[in-house]
Amino acid sequence: MEEYLQVVPSKIEVIKQDFEKRNSELGKKIRHLEEEKMHLRLGIDVQRLETEKLRIGKNKADEDLDSLKIDYKKLRLSMKIAGLGRTSE
Repeated sequence: MEEYLQVVPSKIEVIKQDFEKRNSELGKKIRHLEEEKMHLRLGIDVQRLETEKLRIGKNKADEDLDSLKIDYKKLRLSMKIAGLGRTSE
C-alpha cells in the first residue's frame, strides 16, 4: 500500500505540474511576443528614417524648383529688356 501511495501523485502534485507546464508555455509565448514587439519597433524606426530622408529630399526638390522659377523669371525679364523673343512682323 505504501508503494502504491508513493507512485500515485496527489491531486496537489498534479495541479502543481499542470501549473508549471502552463507557466512554461506562457513564458515561451511572452518571450515570443517580446521578440515580435522588438522587431516591430525596429521596423518602425526604419520607416521613420526613410520618411525623414524622403522629407529632406522633398524639401530640397522644392527649394530647387523655387530657385529654377526665380531664374526663369529673371531670364524672361532679361529677354524682355533686351527685346529678344519677339518675332518681327
